[in-house]
Amino acid sequence: MLILFTLPIALLNMSKRKTSIEDIARKAGVSHSTVSRALRDSKLISSKVREEIKKLAQEMNYVPNAIAQSLQNQRTYTVGVVVTSIADPFFGELVEGIEQVAREAKLNVLLSASHGDFEQEIAAIENFHYRRVEGILVADSRVSKQYTPKLTQFTVPTVLINIDTEDQGKTFHSVAIDDRLGGSLAVKHLIELGHTCIGYLGVGDGSKAAQQRLEGYQMALAQAGIAQNPDWIAIPNPDHEIIKDLDIGKKMLPQLVEAGVTSIFCYNDMVAVGALLACKELGLSVPRDLSLVGFDNTALSSYVTPPLTTVSQRMLEMGKLAMTMLLDLSQGKTVENLLLSPFLVKRDSTDIKLYR
Repeated sequence: MLILFTLPIALLNMSKRKTSIEDIARKAGVSHSTVSRALRDSKLISSKVREEIKKLAQEMNYVPNAIAQSLQNQRTYTVGVVVTSIADPFFGELVEGIEQVAREAKLNVLLSASHGDFEQEIAAIENFHYRRVEGILVADSRVSKQYTPKLTQFTVPTVLINIDTEDQGKTFHSVAIDDRLGGSLAVKHLIELGHTCIGYLGVGDGSKAAQQRLEGYQMALAQAGIAQNPDWIAIPNPDHEIIKDLDIGKKMLPQLVEAGVTSIFCYNDMVAVGALLACKELGLSVPRDLSLVGFDNTALSSYVTPPLTTVSQRMLEMGKLAMTMLLDLSQGKTVENLLLSPFLVKRDSTDIKLYR
């Protein structure tokens, strides 16, 4: 026999309703304000009562209302992070470093992509500001002097990542990598292998990182006494439609091969992977016919065939340091901008034993 029991609607609603502070107060026989203060560890309530109320709240499966809490104590426990693209492996490792430090500080991370566009970057920052985040981190910012007055209107502590703020004076705080040194390390490695015809495969996004890596390439050639050839530099026109880094490598590698280069320094690992794919289509062996060096040292660089020689940006460490700097700023501490030194990671795409 099947017996159906019909519960009163009020009882059904009660079973679904979350436990409130009023419920705890009623059960404990104290006022609403006493429970609220006890759960906030207020010293106005004795330690014994605080512990009893916390225990009761746990037994009743009480879940604090995060929105109400934030309005009450003027905190949102969130930080905003603006990256260029969520598809780039570089930013995945960077955000992981940010989250590790944020998690320890009991902060949540909100993520937004600017797609390399300054207006979208500003819009993301404004949105975070309106959401009352406790700090903002901006990676690969397109910030420049003319925009300084606009950005200084925001009162939330802000740290720029992967951009040298030397032109901004003390307006901004930053954690960056020495891109000139990184470009120089890559090209010097190729020179040490015996290459004298070295190409540069860049991106046309107008970023300071792109400019400085090209300068590092040119500096290393000059120091080695190698005459520079404009045909050895391939950078897409920034006025054209935005091209993904992988496609840049695939589409622009052939013109460098035609220019007679025997090795190429690529702006980043994704460009280098695109170049690897183009080499396969052209029937070129890497590194026997052409040596390639990337930049970033993303996880992908060690999985491709052959594994990619690259310049390590120390992304995880950069994310941790930037988040730590943001926490220090929020606590009113004095901070110094950081410029990290990259290092070369040698793999098979430039194996000296295979170079002819």
